[in-house]
Amino acid sequence: MSVDDTPQTEPPTEEISLTVNGETVSAEVEPRLKLSDFLRREQGLRGVRVGCEHGVCGACTVLVDGKGVKSCLMLAVQADGSEITTVEGLTGDGGALHPIQEAFHETHALQCGFCTSGFVVATKELLEENPDPDRDAIEHGLADNVCRCTGYQNIYEAVERAADYADEGSHGGGDG
Repeated sequence: MSVDDTPQTEPPTEEISLTVNGETVSAEVEPRLKLSDFLRREQGLRGVRVGCEHGVCGACTVLVDGKGVKSCLMLAVQADGSEITTVEGLTGDGGALHPIQEAFHETHALQCGFCTSGFVVATKELLEENPDPDRDAIEHGLADNVCRCTGYQNIYEAVERAADYADEGSHGGGDG
Protein backbone atom coordinates (compact mmCIF):
# COMPACT_ATOMS: atom_id res chain seq x y z
CA MET A 1 0.00 0.00 0.00
CA SER A 2 1.45 3.38 -0.97
CA VAL A 3 1.17 6.56 1.06
CA ASP A 4 -1.48 7.85 -1.35
CA ASP A 5 -3.65 4.78 -0.65
CA THR A 6 -3.64 5.32 3.11
CA PRO A 7 -7.13 6.20 4.28
CA GLN A 8 -7.38 9.71 5.67
CA THR A 9 -8.97 9.96 9.08
CA GLU A 10 -10.31 13.03 10.77
CA PRO A 11 -8.45 14.07 13.90
CA PRO A 12 -10.29 13.34 17.13
CA THR A 13 -12.39 16.12 18.61
CA GLU A 14 -13.84 16.91 21.99
CA GLU A 15 -16.98 18.84 22.87
CA ILE A 16 -16.38 21.92 24.99
CA SER A 17 -18.82 24.39 26.50
CA LEU A 18 -17.66 27.67 27.95
CA THR A 19 -18.74 31.25 28.39
CA VAL A 20 -16.92 33.78 26.21
CA ASN A 21 -17.57 37.43 26.99
CA GLY A 22 -20.92 36.56 28.54
CA GLU A 23 -22.10 34.26 25.73
CA THR A 24 -22.36 30.49 26.11
CA VAL A 25 -20.34 28.74 23.42
CA SER A 26 -20.30 25.03 22.58
CA ALA A 27 -17.91 23.62 20.02
CA GLU A 28 -16.16 20.50 18.80
CA VAL A 29 -12.41 21.12 18.95
CA GLU A 30 -9.25 19.15 18.42
CA PRO A 31 -7.65 18.38 21.80
CA ARG A 32 -4.43 20.13 20.74
CA LEU A 33 -6.11 23.44 19.75
CA LYS A 34 -4.75 26.36 21.76
CA LEU A 35 -7.24 28.62 23.49
CA SER A 36 -5.76 31.61 21.65
CA ASP A 37 -6.42 29.95 18.28
CA PHE A 38 -9.93 28.93 19.32
CA LEU A 39 -10.77 32.49 20.35
CA ARG A 40 -9.25 34.09 17.25
CA ARG A 41 -10.20 31.58 14.54
CA GLU A 42 -13.37 29.97 15.86
CA GLN A 43 -14.84 32.97 17.71
CA GLY A 44 -13.42 35.80 15.58
CA LEU A 45 -12.01 37.64 18.60
CA ARG A 46 -9.07 39.42 17.00
CA GLY A 47 -8.20 41.30 20.19
CA VAL A 48 -6.51 38.10 21.37
CA ARG A 49 -3.10 38.70 19.84
CA VAL A 50 -0.61 35.92 19.30
CA GLY A 51 2.89 37.32 19.54
CA CYS A 52 5.39 34.74 20.67
CA GLU A 53 3.35 31.53 21.11
CA HIS A 54 5.62 30.71 24.06
CA GLY A 55 3.95 32.60 26.92
CA VAL A 56 6.62 35.28 27.02
CA CYS A 57 4.98 38.43 25.63
CA GLY A 58 1.51 38.44 27.23
CA ALA A 59 -0.24 39.79 24.12
CA CYS A 60 -2.65 36.84 24.24
CA THR A 61 -3.69 37.43 27.87
CA VAL A 62 -7.33 36.67 28.64
CA LEU A 63 -9.19 36.18 31.90
CA VAL A 64 -10.16 32.60 32.69
CA ASP A 65 -12.54 32.60 35.63
CA GLY A 66 -11.20 36.04 36.53
CA LYS A 67 -7.51 35.14 36.43
CA GLY A 68 -5.07 36.27 33.76
CA VAL A 69 -3.92 33.44 31.51
CA LYS A 70 -1.64 33.45 28.49
CA SER A 71 -4.05 31.82 26.08
CA CYS A 72 -1.25 30.56 23.83
CA LEU A 73 -0.22 28.22 26.67
CA MET A 74 -3.69 26.84 27.43
CA LEU A 75 -5.58 24.32 25.37
CA ALA A 76 -9.18 25.09 24.51
CA VAL A 77 -10.26 21.79 26.12
CA GLN A 78 -8.69 22.97 29.40
CA ALA A 79 -11.06 25.94 29.35
CA ASP A 80 -14.14 23.70 29.19
CA GLY A 81 -16.68 24.96 31.73
CA SER A 82 -14.81 28.23 32.29
CA GLU A 83 -15.75 31.86 31.88
CA ILE A 84 -13.44 33.61 29.43
CA THR A 85 -13.12 37.38 29.12
CA THR A 86 -11.19 38.94 26.26
CA VAL A 87 -10.55 42.62 25.62
CA GLU A 88 -13.70 42.64 23.47
CA GLY A 89 -15.68 41.55 26.53
CA LEU A 90 -14.73 44.73 28.37
CA THR A 91 -16.42 47.00 25.85
CA GLY A 92 -19.77 48.37 26.96
CA ASP A 93 -23.09 48.76 25.21
CA GLY A 94 -22.87 50.46 21.86
CA GLY A 95 -19.11 49.98 21.76
CA ALA A 96 -18.44 52.33 24.68
CA LEU A 97 -14.93 51.96 26.03
CA HIS A 98 -14.32 50.34 29.40
CA PRO A 99 -12.69 52.76 31.88
CA ILE A 100 -9.40 50.89 31.48
CA GLN A 101 -9.58 51.23 27.70
CA GLU A 102 -10.47 54.91 28.10
CA ALA A 103 -7.45 55.44 30.37
CA PHE A 104 -5.12 53.75 27.87
CA HIS A 105 -6.51 55.97 25.12
CA GLU A 106 -6.24 59.18 27.14
CA THR A 107 -2.65 58.56 28.24
CA HIS A 108 -1.48 57.40 24.80
CA ALA A 109 -0.41 54.11 26.34
CA LEU A 110 0.08 52.46 22.97
CA GLN A 111 2.02 52.92 19.80
CA CYS A 112 1.69 49.98 17.44
CA GLY A 113 -1.14 48.60 19.60
CA PHE A 114 -0.20 44.94 19.23
CA CYS A 115 0.34 44.36 22.95
CA THR A 116 -2.39 46.71 24.17
CA SER A 117 -5.21 44.20 24.54
CA GLY A 118 -3.02 41.97 26.72
CA PHE A 119 -2.09 44.93 28.90
CA VAL A 120 -5.73 46.03 29.19
CA VAL A 121 -6.85 42.55 30.29
CA ALA A 122 -3.91 42.25 32.71
CA THR A 123 -4.85 45.67 34.12
CA LYS A 124 -8.43 44.45 34.65
CA GLU A 125 -7.13 41.56 36.75
CA LEU A 126 -4.68 43.82 38.61
CA LEU A 127 -7.35 46.37 39.56
CA GLU A 128 -9.79 43.63 40.62
CA GLU A 129 -7.14 42.34 43.04
CA ASN A 130 -5.76 45.74 44.08
CA PRO A 131 -8.06 48.71 43.33
CA ASP A 132 -5.46 51.28 44.42
CA PRO A 133 -2.03 49.98 43.36
CA ASP A 134 1.15 51.97 43.82
CA ARG A 135 3.76 52.09 41.05
CA ASP A 136 5.60 49.01 42.35
CA ALA A 137 2.36 47.00 42.41
CA ILE A 138 1.56 48.13 38.86
CA GLU A 139 5.01 47.17 37.58
CA HIS A 140 4.75 43.80 39.32
CA GLY A 141 1.18 43.22 38.12
CA LEU A 142 2.11 43.88 34.49
CA ALA A 143 5.53 42.18 34.56
CA ASP A 144 4.29 39.27 32.41
CA ASN A 145 3.38 41.61 29.55
CA VAL A 146 5.94 43.01 27.12
CA CYS A 147 5.79 46.19 25.04
CA ARG A 148 8.58 46.95 22.63
CA CYS A 149 7.33 50.42 21.67
CA THR A 150 6.23 52.56 24.60
CA GLY A 151 8.81 52.29 27.35
CA TYR A 152 5.98 51.48 29.83
CA GLN A 153 5.65 54.95 31.42
CA ASN A 154 2.34 55.72 29.68
CA ILE A 155 1.06 52.22 30.39
CA TYR A 156 1.70 52.68 34.11
CA GLU A 157 0.02 56.08 33.97
CA ALA A 158 -2.99 54.47 32.27
CA VAL A 159 -3.32 51.98 35.11
CA GLU A 160 -3.12 54.78 37.67
CA ARG A 161 -5.79 56.72 35.78
CA ALA A 162 -8.03 53.64 35.51
CA ALA A 163 -7.69 53.15 39.27
CA ASP A 164 -8.71 56.79 39.76
CA TYR A 165 -11.76 56.21 37.55
CA ALA A 166 -12.74 53.27 39.75
CA ASP A 167 -12.47 55.54 42.82
CA GLU A 168 -14.69 58.14 41.13
CA GLY A 169 -17.26 55.61 39.94
CA SER A 170 -17.63 54.29 36.43
CA HIS A 171 -16.01 56.40 33.70
CA GLY A 172 -16.72 55.47 30.13
CA GLY A 173 -19.32 52.90 29.23
CA GLY A 174 -17.98 49.41 29.91
CA ASP A 175 -18.54 47.28 32.96
CA GLY A 176 -16.61 48.84 35.83
